[in-house]
Amino acid sequence: MGREFEAVNEVELDGVTPEQVWQAIATGPGIDSWFMGRNEVEPGVAVRSAFGGYQPTHPITAWEPGEHLAYGGEKAPDGRFVAYEFLVEGRDRGSTVLRMVTSGFLPGDDWEDEYEAMLAGGEMFWATLVQYLRHFAGRAATPVTAFGPPVADWAATWTALGRALGLDRPAETGDRVRLDGADGVVYFANAQTVGVRAEDALYRFFRGAQGGLTAMHHFFTPVDADTERVWASWIGDLS
Repeated sequence: MGREFEAVNEVELDGVTPEQVWQAIATGPGIDSWFMGRNEVEPGVAVRSAFGGYQPTHPITAWEPGEHLAYGGEKAPDGRFVAYEFLVEGRDRGSTVLRMVTSGFLPGDDWEDEYEAMLAGGEMFWATLVQYLRHFAGRAATPVTAFGPPVADWAATWTALGRALGLDRPAETGDRVRLDGADGVVYFANAQTVGVRAEDALYRFFRGAQGGLTAMHHFFTPVDADTERVWASWIGDLS
């Protein structure tokens, strides 16, 4: 069996130019500032990523600067694939419309859990891209990724994260929180992800592939060499 999927997102961004959107989606520093891991873009050729030992190269299938970008779609032997497409349209009065389409195929009879995690993660990535464009457009962030240990009780870990943010429950979209010595707002939350926007950072927490907590943060100010180790210890203490 298996499942084909397609997710479509669209947003109108006031005060954001098509050039700023293109920088965010079609350059390595731009993608580093909202997606995951480290990224490199060879214009018109490929998007290369590195995350947790996974280093895919996605061929670019559409390249119209400032208007249209598509990449991915290469199929694994079992038929698995993921493809991304972005459409950018400048509007009157200085706004830009961005449309993102994510499509693909998950093989096998056990695709449900993977699909649920992909959907939850995809919602967070889109929400982060929108936050980046609305609050940090034109700035480049340093991505910091840290992995926590597997956990037996995800609900308890999720509640512990809420407490670490100053809440008495799991975080919800719109909550005012405090993290890393800074005030912030939860810009998005679902059952597997939480994103917090602070003045100079975007903090994100995901349920990892083995049930542990993963941090995927973006810092718009310089970070220390041991920042990743510090965050790995921080999320490990919640488990």
